[in-house]
Amino acid sequence: MQTYKYEKIRNVAILGHGGCGKTTLVEAMAYTTGITKRMGRVEEGNTISDYDKEEQKRLFSISTTLVPILWEDTKINFLDTPGYFDFVGEVEEAVSAADAAVIVVSGKAGIEVGTKKAWDICERYKLPRMIFVTDMDDDNASFRNVVEALKEDYGNRIAPFHTPIRENEKFIGFVNVVKKAGRRFSNNLGEYVDGDIPDYCMEYTNAYRDALMESIAETSEDLMNKFFEGEEFTMVEIENAIRSGVASCDMIPVLCGSGVQARGTFALLQAIDKYFPSPNKNVITGMSQKTETTFFADYDANKEFSARVFKTIADPFIGKFSLVKICSGVLKSDSVIYNANKGTEEKLSRLYVLRGKEQIEVKELYAGDIGAIGKLSDTQTGDTLSTKANPIVYDPIKMSVPYTYVRYEAKNKGDDDKISQALSKLMEEDKTLRTVNDKENRQSLLYGIGEQQLEVTVSKLLARYKVEVIISKPKVAYRETIRKKVQVQGRHKKQSGGAGQFGDVIMTFEPSGDLETPYVFEEKIFGGSVPRNFFPAVEKGVQESVLAGPLAGYPVVGIKATLIDGSYHPVDSNEMAFKLAARKAFKAGIMDATPIILEPIASMKVVVPDKFTGDIMGDLSKRRGRVLGMNPITGGKQEIIADIPMSELYGYSTDLRSMTGGIGDYSYEFARYEPAPSDVQAKVIDEAEKVEDEE
Repeated sequence: MQTYKYEKIRNVAILGHGGCGKTTLVEAMAYTTGITKRMGRVEEGNTISDYDKEEQKRLFSISTTLVPILWEDTKINFLDTPGYFDFVGEVEEAVSAADAAVIVVSGKAGIEVGTKKAWDICERYKLPRMIFVTDMDDDNASFRNVVEALKEDYGNRIAPFHTPIRENEKFIGFVNVVKKAGRRFSNNLGEYVDGDIPDYCMEYTNAYRDALMESIAETSEDLMNKFFEGEEFTMVEIENAIRSGVASCDMIPVLCGSGVQARGTFALLQAIDKYFPSPNKNVITGMSQKTETTFFADYDANKEFSARVFKTIADPFIGKFSLVKICSGVLKSDSVIYNANKGTEEKLSRLYVLRGKEQIEVKELYAGDIGAIGKLSDTQTGDTLSTKANPIVYDPIKMSVPYTYVRYEAKNKGDDDKISQALSKLMEEDKTLRTVNDKENRQSLLYGIGEQQLEVTVSKLLARYKVEVIISKPKVAYRETIRKKVQVQGRHKKQSGGAGQFGDVIMTFEPSGDLETPYVFEEKIFGGSVPRNFFPAVEKGVQESVLAGPLAGYPVVGIKATLIDGSYHPVDSNEMAFKLAARKAFKAGIMDATPIILEPIASMKVVVPDKFTGDIMGDLSKRRGRVLGMNPITGGKQEIIADIPMSELYGYSTDLRSMTGGIGDYSYEFARYEPAPSDVQAKVIDEAEKVEDEE
């Protein structure tokens, strides 16, 4: 593949709801441009994008795939993203490298939750975008309904560039609204020839064009004057105004076609080439470690080399690749590169452009282009590559935080190390996966965005790395404390022929009022009934005792232990004896001091459209949550703030999506411990006893 400079590069993310036809559209464009001689089908598992076995098995995209397509003299790097919400991390990686986006909408299904999420992510990243309405070959598809729904949601920024032409219930062409010209498909490659505009298309064509000309007039004073004087705009003026409007996100073109029939792809590729910005139209800055000043990269090939790794592939079948977007300068295949984040230097042997799983070797990549480097040992997603003489660091990619978690354990004994290594490779690929070793509850936790992502992870462990894990509901980190003050004696006496052991303490235990601290230890000994040198041993006994409470074996918190009296033996007393005496006092005292179970409470935020607030608050109440308030936020949404027991959050991700059709988001963080209701306490104690019996 030849080298392309920034003015001839377009980096385009393909976004949309799961199953709307994104991968099929990319496949159709590859077919239109001659990359493939036969269009692959998602159902047959032979598309360029979905090459992973899990994707072929499940018939949907799981990872972002790079598919560079050469259109005339322009290289368009398509980033085909997953539509299912659990894989949002893949989408975030893709848009961090994209300069524009195509949001795919099914003309049959219309605006879906994934469409709105795709729009929101474009707004967040200020990405210029087009909307491609696919499935127009289906009798039930309605371009007009989609346009009206888009206008209702997003206003006058929506600019239809097409109206479909149908004859004998078949999609045979479209009207180019910009040029007010009919187009008839001439072959199965999406190409078209000029044709008449049917009478039934005129009403909407004129309405769409009038609105478009009005939008174009608003882009400059000269055009506004021309518009009011009734003069026609030239095509140069129209195209320049559209290019400017698309770049500023003030105009969102809407095109139509059929991915399955590869119709409308020719027009879409033309529009991407003509209206989407090249990389150098964007600003990107990093920090120079050498001068500690801002480095303005701005995709300028004349500056020193720098690049950002936006995705990692760690597939055992195709190897490890770091996908990079060149931010400045030129990367050559024999370069020595420096990872400023890790402080390591590596020499490249080969440089690639990936097309699905196909590896195309290239000699160099210019600023603005996307490529892949194989086998970088220390480099991870988000790292910056540059030269050692001018080390640069770019801001890390903002990724969604995983809140859904499950407990996992090896099905076969001895597989723990293999599982750990396999998970670390999967976490290299997917930054929204993470593992936590919960030592307190002796469990390993796997965190992700949703249950489907975790299910895919388990499946990948088996398919790729031949290790099997069992998933189960995690244990909750309960605590134990006391409600009243008690005084108790603890005595340890042992005689076994030689020197014996003797320790005797009288202690008080009471609530300390601080549930974040396990215990506070004090001594109020008068007259030397317990020698000072044994005080640390008594505290050590308390310290060991609070690790596992007497009710259900959970750590004890909020205890104040005071040593007030005792006795000792001049020969038999030692540190061990006093430690054991303190432990006996603790065990007896806690049971007399009205012990209770404390449960962890999370501070939670749920963001949903206004119409769902009643359902969400009702569900939170069922989960023993307390709604503390609501904050209106932009886009007709509400942020519900609530306190909720951590034990009630298991499965919440799936339930929230079910209640809101997938549009609700939530986050939480640990807030504090509170006394659990009596029925919850009884259940926790009962479960602990069962586990003890099994062991």
